[in-house]
Amino acid sequence: MKLCELVIVGSLALTVSCAWASSALAQPAPAGFPDVVGALRTAPGCLGVETARTASGKRVVFAWFENKKAIVDWYYGDAHQQAMKTVFPGLPFDRRPLPDLADDSGPILAIVSVTFVEPPSPEAASMRLSSLAIELYGPLPGGVAVGARFAPDALKVRGFRTFEP
Repeated sequence: MKLCELVIVGSLALTVSCAWASSALAQPAPAGFPDVVGALRTAPGCLGVETARTASGKRVVFAWFENKKAIVDWYYGDAHQQAMKTVFPGLPFDRRPLPDLADDSGPILAIVSVTFVEPPSPEAASMRLSSLAIELYGPLPGGVAVGARFAPDALKVRGFRTFEP
């Protein structure tokens, strides 16, 4: 991956994670940083959002999108653009996002995981990271849920079965 591609992918992951992680730690986000997770929850084409913290300390955002168009629209949306400019001031973002993903890709799960070196302080202009990843996945046919499922109900999966407990 080229440096510019890494910066774009990293900025998406960082902006989503920083907004969520700040609220999870009950500390304010850096000045001027938008509520990215809140904006994701209301973004057209975003089917649902979940956040979590793993046993190893990673903070994770799961965002389900209808398709590539929904993610690209989110990328160019006000909240994401403001977040990128806050995290990377002065850096131009002039590359088309996800050029290798087919336009007819179907539903997509974006998983963003971040490990912080230490919790950010309210005065911190940025958050120190030891790892950052953004991964994209598509649903496979099949699966089962008893009572409730992790993915939003709006995500339709061929062959998925549900049962009452």
